[in-house]
Amino acid sequence: MKKNILIILTGGTISMKSVGNLGVVPTSELADFLKQFPQLEGVANVEVLDYLNLPSPYMTPQMMFELAKTIDNKILSYDGVVVTHGTDTLEESAFLADLVLTTRKPVVFTAAMRSGGDLGLDGPRNIIGSVRVASHHESIDKGVLVVMNDEIHTARDVTKSDTGKVDAFASPGFGALGIVDPDTIVYHRATLYRENVWTETLDTRVDLIKAVAGLDGKYIDCSVANGSRAIVIEAFGRGNLPKELLPSIENAIKEGVIIVIASRSKTGRVLPEYGYDGGGKHLQDLGAILAGDLQGVKVRLKLMALLGKYDNIELVKRFFLQSMPAE
Repeated sequence: MKKNILIILTGGTISMKSVGNLGVVPTSELADFLKQFPQLEGVANVEVLDYLNLPSPYMTPQMMFELAKTIDNKILSYDGVVVTHGTDTLEESAFLADLVLTTRKPVVFTAAMRSGGDLGLDGPRNIIGSVRVASHHESIDKGVLVVMNDEIHTARDVTKSDTGKVDAFASPGFGALGIVDPDTIVYHRATLYRENVWTETLDTRVDLIKAVAGLDGKYIDCSVANGSRAIVIEAFGRGNLPKELLPSIENAIKEGVIIVIASRSKTGRVLPEYGYDGGGKHLQDLGAILAGDLQGVKVRLKLMALLGKYDNIELVKRFFLQSMPAE
């Protein structure tokens, strides 16, 4: 029996076309196209919700949160949901949804690297693959998935790793969860680590700073002065920073601002390994939290959800640490 799948459109390249001198811009054609897309008829009973039509750089955490709440409400009437999204912030929207959704039903995000009218456009194929994944019985209770280029990824691990190739999405260090083959959906491994923060609101006062050689504390000072409740710092390697940042970090912690150290490297964990001033161990001793292998953009969203749920700095620190994978 065919499953009932809702496709929620939010815009992005998958909904765009090249229009003369204007370049690639949003159009309103995708909803009508999907309603008449014959290749979907044999896959599932599909309905389309034209929810948004935005370039994904316009997406905000609050909009991502409202999208997740819409998914949670709509999925009650369907067997699964597919979300079309722009590629630039897809990994953030998918991860936030993975944190806050309460459903166990399949939720799949997909996109396109080529706009409508491009030679070899990938959007229709990605949509069909996503509907097939959302309809598959093994996709239940796997969290939010991302389907691109016939690969299935977890929202936690996936990232956009190239600016323009159709195989731009990857899960560095982990690999794809499975593949979309012509005859079936194949899962290669289980989803070993998942987390949920079921909250009714976000606190978006969380900043992200990337470490570079010669960085000083001015950006941290600016964040603190502007009322940030948490700051994520993408540090070097295992979680190390220039010593010039230390006075600003110490002041931020003294002011009750949560400091979380992620790595700007694409794979690997931050560890309390280096004890010199600014090293990961020294930062942890000062009161900073080490983020394990979670990328900075996703650490930021996780903190927004935790601060929205608990509204208590010490509780947020405790729950953040307890939610880390077991050592």
